[in-house]
Amino acid sequence: MQLPLKLSLAALTFIASVTAQSPPPIGVPHVALADGPFTFDTAEQHKIRVTVVTRGLVHPWSLAFLPDGGMLVTERSGRLRIVRDGVLRPEPLTGVPAVHAVGSSGLLDLALHPKFAENKLVYFTYTKPGEGGKFATTVAHARLTDTGLADVKDIFAGEWNNLTGGSRLAFGPDGTLYMTLSATSGNAAQDPASDYGKILRLRDDGSVPDDNPFVHRAGYKPEIFSLGHRDQLGLTFRPGTTELYSSENGPNGGDKINQVLPGRNYGWPVVSYGRTNPGPRLSEVPWQQGFEVPFVVWVPSIAPSGLTFYSGSQFPAWKGNLFVGGMRYGELPVTGRLERVVFNDKMEEIRRESLLTDLKQRIRDVRQGPDGFLYVLTEEEDGAILRIEPAR
Repeated sequence: MQLPLKLSLAALTFIASVTAQSPPPIGVPHVALADGPFTFDTAEQHKIRVTVVTRGLVHPWSLAFLPDGGMLVTERSGRLRIVRDGVLRPEPLTGVPAVHAVGSSGLLDLALHPKFAENKLVYFTYTKPGEGGKFATTVAHARLTDTGLADVKDIFAGEWNNLTGGSRLAFGPDGTLYMTLSATSGNAAQDPASDYGKILRLRDDGSVPDDNPFVHRAGYKPEIFSLGHRDQLGLTFRPGTTELYSSENGPNGGDKINQVLPGRNYGWPVVSYGRTNPGPRLSEVPWQQGFEVPFVVWVPSIAPSGLTFYSGSQFPAWKGNLFVGGMRYGELPVTGRLERVVFNDKMEEIRRESLLTDLKQRIRDVRQGPDGFLYVLTEEEDGAILRIEPAR
């Protein structure tokens, strides 16, 4: 009877030894978002007020404003939610197709058709599940009704694969639709026969415009607008211009903003300012001839997500500034923030500021509302919509 007791004591001693030698967890403790409102001092606008508009969203991904004052929100698991007068409707909208919601995949971005007031068309990207464990990043459109989506139609899908990552949408001033597809691993971003690791340019029906940069180039998919991208989680046009910008996650540092030009190559995975996750540099030099230089770069990482240029009148000191959602800082969990980047009249960066760091929330999206305030979407199990306004 003594042997089992000795074995048990030895096992307990071994477990205690391993536990004592285990390194502490990385990151700071998760902090639940308080009720607010919160007041912060910032470098140029100075006092701002942050209000919780609504909460109870589960890993929300994208936010879009409706002409009637409502807000549509996607949840990565595949639910489409609506907020009216600051109240989240408890029942999700119907009609969303099945999604592959694993890791960073699922129901992703939202964009309203430029003539939404007439046609009620909502565009969204999602990870479409297929056979054999494969999936495809897909864009669909549907007609928005009082209860959900009707006449849902896939208008474009990348090839079936096992690449995970986000996707964003933006309608250009000419009415064409731009779409990001991610490629965090492998060489798909440099493969002209793959849609992944690219920004695509499509008509609103999913067909390819005749003036795309690779339409007549052998070996290239005609929908490709730019290539050499990693995981692109933000896409926007600078107001009043045709300038397109995307945010791109590096592997471990090397996050960046790109000014996206037709037919250009942005280097992934050949060159990067980042390192591999174990620590070694991804490339000996961060740039080489034939690739585009980043417009803005972060080392260490902020895990950039949604982005928008501020063009309203509520924050005069922020006019023309770029706001970028950040999921974490320096690869540390629970260190999300909102980044503000300031440019001169030649669009050259002159300073930047981190905002909302005290809230310790992962920021998935940032949008300028019709009222001129900024709205932020937190990527949490209990996600929220926050409104940023001047503290009067």
